[in-house]
Amino acid sequence: MLFRNERKAIGCPSFFWIPAYFSIQISCFFMWITSIRRMSLDHHPGFDTGGSLWFQNLTEIPNGLYGPLFPFLIAGLHYTNTQVAFSASSVHKVDKFTELAKVFKIFLNIMTFAFYFLAFQMPQGSLLYWSTNLSFSIAQQSILRHPVVSAKLGLQGNDTVQKEAGNPILTNINEAKLTDPSSKGRLISVHNLTPKELVGLSTKYLSGGHKEKSIPLLRLALEKDPEYLQAMVILGQALYQKEQFAEAAKYLEQAASKLIDACPTEVEKVDLLIVASQWAGVSNIRQGKTSEGITHLKRVANMKEPDDPKSKAHYLDALVLYSSAIFNEGRREEAAKYLRRVVAYDPSFKELLKQCEEDDDDTTTIANSTSSSQSTHKTS
Repeated sequence: MLFRNERKAIGCPSFFWIPAYFSIQISCFFMWITSIRRMSLDHHPGFDTGGSLWFQNLTEIPNGLYGPLFPFLIAGLHYTNTQVAFSASSVHKVDKFTELAKVFKIFLNIMTFAFYFLAFQMPQGSLLYWSTNLSFSIAQQSILRHPVVSAKLGLQGNDTVQKEAGNPILTNINEAKLTDPSSKGRLISVHNLTPKELVGLSTKYLSGGHKEKSIPLLRLALEKDPEYLQAMVILGQALYQKEQFAEAAKYLEQAASKLIDACPTEVEKVDLLIVASQWAGVSNIRQGKTSEGITHLKRVANMKEPDDPKSKAHYLDALVLYSSAIFNEGRREEAAKYLRRVVAYDPSFKELLKQCEEDDDDTTTIANSTSSSQSTHKTS
């Protein structure tokens, strides 16, 4: 159902194309594999003589000293084919299919062992066909993933990062290039991209853990559009993750100030204000500016709880950080009040709430929880 909805959303052809592909490809596959099997078992002329190396007779099942070679080859080719198919797979572009793809890959990896033992029960003629088929499949996928070939065939989207063949991910902003779909695969410099495209590219680098590559792109986006609030917030988050807390706070506070002046009502702008205030708060706290940090976090605590699920998640994160900060300032009852609101949605914070409600003055655990929460935040 998820696949059908996504297919309709991007305007794929009729549903009847799916059984058409299935009826042709599956029929051909079974015709080939059963024909070769019957030729092997029926001693088709030439199958029982004239072979080479360790498979002189293709009608026999693997045997002798070199018997395990074909099963090992089949298992190795299947495993390689699986890794190639799922490396840089386009499935990850649709979050709904990410977990499904991971499970399917695990299943195929487990099947490697099943195929190894199954191959000992098949005539060598079938194994020869099977290994040839897998080899061609690996070669086909490798060729289609080559940037020049995929550009010629129009298989790359307009946001696909280009790499020269054999080179690692580009590290210099002047070298980073994208495919221009209107110019049949011609590469264009990131300096020709819009601020929105630059932010999109930077978030892909951030999600891959390449903060040092995303920051120059975000700075370039702000050079082109100094009022681009989303770029300010994401740049602040990236700088925070690089432990450049002072500069991170500067961008986050600037974004929060502009959003407050605009009195946002749209869901996206409200969410951006929550995120900017939250990260500005933790950036100041990490610098030792606790009062300034609490001021930013309190701004979120005083806001009306948002209805949007994504905004609510950010809102609750900010409440946890605010509660921890004021708890460490001795404001135990107030911290407990906000944590109760969080626990109503996420019971995993009951332990923190219990500490706030206790009478002892041991703040070590909750302080550590705050630090851990800050260090494990991901870019939103």
